[in-house]
Amino acid sequence: MASAPVSVIASADRLVVKVGSSLVTNEGRGLDLTALGNWARQIAALHAAGKQVVLVSSGAIAEGLARLGWLQRPKVMHELQAAAAVGQMGLAQAYEAAFARHGLRTAQILLTHEDLADRTRYLNARSTLFELLRLGVVPIINENDTVVTDEIRVGDNDTLGALVTHLIDADALIILTDQRGLYSADPRKNPDARFISHAEAGSPELEAMAGGAGSNVGTGGMLTKILAAKRAAHSGAHTLIASGRENDVLIRLASGECIGTELHASAQSLSSRKQWLADHLRLRGRLVLDRGAARAVEQEGKSLLPIGVIRAQGEFERGDAVACVDESGREIARGLVNYNASDARRLLRQPSSRIADILGEEATSPELIHRDNMVLVN
Repeated sequence: MASAPVSVIASADRLVVKVGSSLVTNEGRGLDLTALGNWARQIAALHAAGKQVVLVSSGAIAEGLARLGWLQRPKVMHELQAAAAVGQMGLAQAYEAAFARHGLRTAQILLTHEDLADRTRYLNARSTLFELLRLGVVPIINENDTVVTDEIRVGDNDTLGALVTHLIDADALIILTDQRGLYSADPRKNPDARFISHAEAGSPELEAMAGGAGSNVGTGGMLTKILAAKRAAHSGAHTLIASGRENDVLIRLASGECIGTELHASAQSLSSRKQWLADHLRLRGRLVLDRGAARAVEQEGKSLLPIGVIRAQGEFERGDAVACVDESGREIARGLVNYNASDARRLLRQPSSRIADILGEEATSPELIHRDNMVLVN
């Protein structure tokens, strides 16, 4: 007789757990201290079993609104930032108290996209998190909404959870939501909706199902969770989407029980450096490749030479991350460019042998992007 399936969380040694604001704040009514206490108790149990856990938690703005007595979420940026500043105090205090009851210390880390896009700041954050885990501390991470703007915004904590999964080389990402998991359609509107217990992260069918015409699966943020799972899979991490209201969900998952939707990582994991490249959410520009250059980069693993580049779009500096797209606009790779936008435009369609003649002392490399500084986009 075939044995029952076992949750991927059972064998995971390092986990990222993300909880959404609707769970943290009891649908926006203020911090749900009972829920926070339950997650702290469960994470303490995982900690006692030898698992390392990083918690990514939303809820600062919602808690700030409640503390300030604001009945509606403001639209003005500085008011939102003020609410986040007030709410983050409550969020940190509540988690600190909840974990202290189980003898665990916590640490607050607030991140923006710039912290993860800059290589030095990325490595500093990585080192800090590893040291906290070594010390047995539970890091609690949120986007830094107090200072964030559209230019430096990660955008949602599902994506942030995936980025943190890469950052610490976690084995799995657990996304706790207010739904059971992933369905083939919105079960509230379609009685024939099929529950998905297992699938491959990054599957085109999942993305099409969530974002296709007439689909309501993206309602409630399921599309962001599917995309987060795809991102986490780049480093070989599995993703589990489950209801945060399920009794002892983390403990049961760690014991091997299958709950919610498991999205498995099947792709070969990228190196830490290439994970960082893949995670650039906001690129500084685009290089449009002709057919031959696109094939050389995508199929043959070659560096990008200027002779194969048709256009350089955007304003970027040497060392910035840029997208490499084919003539239809499809992104095939991204990487760190060796020349700024002005110089890149002077090199368009030119053989590498002419770079020194064109740029003189500014000529530093025969490639626009070296293959070691490039990662393919699946």
